[in-house]
Amino acid sequence: MSEPTGDLPTDLKYTKSHEWVRTLPDSSIEIGITEHAQSALGDLVFVEVPEEGRQLSAGAACAVVESVKAASDIYSPVDGRVVASNAALAANPELVNQAPYTDGWLIRIAVDAAAPAAALLDAAEYARYLAEETN
Repeated sequence: MSEPTGDLPTDLKYTKSHEWVRTLPDSSIEIGITEHAQSALGDLVFVEVPEEGRQLSAGAACAVVESVKAASDIYSPVDGRVVASNAALAANPELVNQAPYTDGWLIRIAVDAAAPAAALLDAAEYARYLAEETN
């Protein structure tokens, strides 16, 4: 029996710090923040993403999203190199609020295959984690 995942895309993986991870056809990954995270932050007014070529470490802060309520660090789920940043977010940070799983992606990373990834959850595991977190 499958567990309810609400509106969580089941093709993504998730972190306990509320990032989502999509594996792309070229084996790089795309990351963003979850619906839950953007909802908790409120309307975003600024997004800072790393430059292409920057080397990232799993678990380290790699981007910042800022709302009228607060600024929050975004953490890399893997070791790797930034291969693309979502330039549209500089002029339109609200894309993260409007479409967190599509147009609101933050960065794409070429993964260092030899390095272990942070613990990633599937949609059902993340839904359970959210339920526990809010209780």
